[in-house]
Amino acid sequence: MPAVTVENPLTLPRVAAPAEAHTRPVLAVATAPSGFEGEGFPVRRAFAGIDYKHLDPFIMMDQMGEVEYAPGEPKGTPWHPHRGFETVTYLIDGTFVHRDSHGGGGVINDGDTQWMTAGSGLLHIEAPPESLVMSGGLFHGLQLWVNLPKSDKMMAPRYQDIGGGQVKLLTSGDGGALLRLIAGDLDGHQGPGITHTPITMMHVTVNPGAELTLPWRKDFNALAYGLAGRGSAGAEGRPFRMGQAVVFGAGDSITIRADESQESRSPNFEVVLLGGRPIREPMMHYGPFVMNTHAELAQAFEDFQAGRLGTIPAGEH
Repeated sequence: MPAVTVENPLTLPRVAAPAEAHTRPVLAVATAPSGFEGEGFPVRRAFAGIDYKHLDPFIMMDQMGEVEYAPGEPKGTPWHPHRGFETVTYLIDGTFVHRDSHGGGGVINDGDTQWMTAGSGLLHIEAPPESLVMSGGLFHGLQLWVNLPKSDKMMAPRYQDIGGGQVKLLTSGDGGALLRLIAGDLDGHQGPGITHTPITMMHVTVNPGAELTLPWRKDFNALAYGLAGRGSAGAEGRPFRMGQAVVFGAGDSITIRADESQESRSPNFEVVLLGGRPIREPMMHYGPFVMNTHAELAQAFEDFQAGRLGTIPAGEH
């Protein structure tokens, strides 16, 4: 980890917060509980226990793996519905096949992102390819759920497949961190992901002992999640590590530091940084449906049962 990298970060555009920027304080650090999803692949619920007012427009995020599968072990999810939000699947290691009831889908590999706008609804399946099931191997990724405003909840479904080579690569002022900008704007640099709800998403690698301070939009919230390694957040140096999420307060810059000593299996501190403009609408979440009211949730479930969100292709039940 990770698949997308460069030999010399100093050749990349550099990003640094202005000296007068106000660093966001750390409001909370939460440890993600572990569980299982789909047919039994291990996940960490990255935002469990965090008040939704700090997450909006994000709903949830699962860290899938990191797991080394033996032959015959790789697992996926069965056919399932979605309505009212977007799923962002970022694959750090491994490969996954995704398909939907509208005929869309594809394969994502190391460093790729699959951005699915469920909108009015569809049925969806994610599974490892047969070759990975046969051979086993490393699997590690993230799935993020991004809310849609009421005005967009019933839009037509859409896919974006973002290859690892398309992400915008940047570095910190001293070259001590590599930034992979997947979506949103950072200091005038634009990630390839097209978002309905304004957000920023990036995966950063911070070298041992290095510090990263980035400009951050004042109208966005700010979250960090440790994928591997350990370090600290904020000017106060609040410790966090793999499997922990950081909630930042108000300000126009965020700071992350990597500890001088890292774990042997991950030489650097790997962190996902997220920010978005809060939607500030009622959010009702029931399983794979995210709507504004209980009545809309009931309608989504009724539409699913009646087959109005699509049908599973013949022979794949």
